[in-house]
Amino acid sequence: MTQVRSELSRYLRTETVGGAILLIAAAVALLWVNSPWGDSYVTMTETPLAIAPLHLDLTLADWTKDGLLAIFFFVAGLELKRELVVGELADPKRAALPIIAAIGGVVTPAVIALAVGFGEPGMDRGWAIPVATDIAFALAVLAMTGSRIPASARVFLLSLAVVDDLVAIILIAVLFTTTLSLLWLLAAVACFAGWALAQHKRISTPWLYVPLALVSWYALHEAGIHPTLAGVALGLLTRVRLDPGEEQAPATRLEHLVQPVSAGLCVPLFALFASGVPLDGKVFGDLFSDRLALAVILGLLLGKTLGIFGISWLAIRLGVAKRPAGLGYRDMFALSVLGAIGFTVSLLVAELALADVDDGSAVELAKAAVLVTSMAASLAGSALLLRRGRVHQARRDARALQRKSEAEAVPGQGEGSTK
Repeated sequence: MTQVRSELSRYLRTETVGGAILLIAAAVALLWVNSPWGDSYVTMTETPLAIAPLHLDLTLADWTKDGLLAIFFFVAGLELKRELVVGELADPKRAALPIIAAIGGVVTPAVIALAVGFGEPGMDRGWAIPVATDIAFALAVLAMTGSRIPASARVFLLSLAVVDDLVAIILIAVLFTTTLSLLWLLAAVACFAGWALAQHKRISTPWLYVPLALVSWYALHEAGIHPTLAGVALGLLTRVRLDPGEEQAPATRLEHLVQPVSAGLCVPLFALFASGVPLDGKVFGDLFSDRLALAVILGLLLGKTLGIFGISWLAIRLGVAKRPAGLGYRDMFALSVLGAIGFTVSLLVAELALADVDDGSAVELAKAAVLVTSMAASLAGSALLLRRGRVHQARRDARALQRKSEAEAVPGQGEGSTK
């Protein structure tokens, strides 16, 4: 358990730094595309980088979306596997609340988005845009403004976001697989089987694993399945339990190796290429009048908050789950607001769901809605966390003062008794 807590703390610290870099990259993209040099941003994102022998005709933006995010999803798969086997989600009683909260935080935004945007072009798949919480962004905000909140808040938010990501991954696989090549799918499955067998045989050489990862990514791409799912599959097939005499399990070693690359390079580059949305008077007007934009905004801000908090409150009241130690309902409401921060996966789903709608203008509007809503959720969540932090600090100070008074009042204790 000590090792699990240590790993969880390390993960939170890394994601905090990654979240800050992600915010900087997104800000650079927004400033760049809305500056007099905005055309150069568009030119950069649309620059082709093809590998002709492999029939990979992708732009730089496509490579960040399909290639670099596979590394992000690999880390997510490792984290999910660790949480399921030896972490918070391994204990059914402790896992109940974040799992229930995550389900509420997926279903409610989807229902609201469908209700608001029903009949709009692209909403047959666009309803999935507001279902995902961004781990790095949310944890970065929590670390910066919730330092005085009990540590159980971080555990709850991380566990919730991990389950949330799993659901989003399943949705990507189901919704965005249009044509399927069985032969290439079998090739990908063979690579996954080879990875699992190598883990079982305790093979550790990267000369085997790197080719398997690259071929599985390419096979899924050719099969018609979004290739980032290769990262998730390989992460879930990696061993997380220690062997006798082993200092670190393979999943832990790979997290140490790959996570800084994911948090410090892959996700920020994706944010740089995906967040460049032209913001003018028309876009801001459409954000509050276009039903597609309203579906994303209300799905994230209202659906996530009410879904996570509402189902959590109900589960606790019914005795199905236990409230995290040290957290009150107001603390959980503040964390639920942070759940409305949908960035990386929401932007990816917007790209996949709306690429062919209205000549790409729908994508830009949906991405603007995600960015504006995520910023609003981060500001609102920060304000609530700062307020709750002051309350928790006041309680700790009061308890410390009470203990000091009691110690001074008991003979043989306190400074007066030693004189």
